[in-house]
Amino acid sequence: MAVHAHPDDESSKGSATMAKYVAAGHPVMVVTCTGGERGDVLNPRLKDDAHIQRNLPQVRREEMAKAREILGVEQTWLGFVDSGLPEGDPLPPLPDGCFALEPLAVATEALVRVIREFRPHVVTTYDEHGGYPHPDHIMCHDVSIAAFRAAGDPSQFPDAGRPWAPLKLYYDRGFSKDKMTTFHQALLDMHRESPYADWLARWEKRRQGRITTRVECAEYFSKREQALLAHATQVDPDGTFFTLSQADQARVWPTEEFDLVVSYVPVPEGEDDLFAGLPDAADADELATSKLPDVVIDDVVERSAAEAG
Repeated sequence: MAVHAHPDDESSKGSATMAKYVAAGHPVMVVTCTGGERGDVLNPRLKDDAHIQRNLPQVRREEMAKAREILGVEQTWLGFVDSGLPEGDPLPPLPDGCFALEPLAVATEALVRVIREFRPHVVTTYDEHGGYPHPDHIMCHDVSIAAFRAAGDPSQFPDAGRPWAPLKLYYDRGFSKDKMTTFHQALLDMHRESPYADWLARWEKRRQGRITTRVECAEYFSKREQALLAHATQVDPDGTFFTLSQADQARVWPTEEFDLVVSYVPVPEGEDDLFAGLPDAADADELATSKLPDVVIDDVVERSAAEAG
């Protein structure tokens, strides 16, 4: 299960990994917390399309449906409203009723209900910084951590379904400095102009996230690109996502990266599989319906708070 803030996030973060697991026969669920209602049209070719401007919420749902079909995943809307990305100094207040202002318990129960129904063994989401400081991404992290902790506890949200405890939790690390540096150098080596110099200059101010897990998935980069392009209002087909061809990306960086922050099963160093360490299906299901110790999650929360500080 991959928990994301907006439609299009699932295609830019970990989508080749999801497509790989779908092809291997694993059910994969994308949870989209908001409808992206307050997003802008980021594709310059569509900025002046009156129909899109009038109907952006519906258009983004239609785009999500196309991306879902391309990746072969299941997908559900958690039902909250996009918070937008406030800009200015001082920052304007967030709009009433938006996802980032929802009571944590309300949003957590909604995700717990989906976890208990879908019964994933592995959950991916964002770190405490949201990957970047969009209020919905940060809220997505908070809700994911709370729901991961609560889903297996029968005393929490008893009306949200039978308890089910996922066994592993990862943060997505799809945009690491090392990856962008490698892309930048690959373009220079081909005597091409690189758009990543500005990214790398800004990176000095960003915290570097840990990477524990690298999933080989170059075979599914075409699915990732198609899914991105399905979000036509959000993705510029001439933008930086596509500066390097799929073949060049596969040559210089054939993996997608994650940070394992919780595991109830032992895992090897340098794992290359999000399901590494899981027992067979029957034993994993039995473990997921057991009461697992809270201390593991507490350690994660404390580590996240310490790193954030």
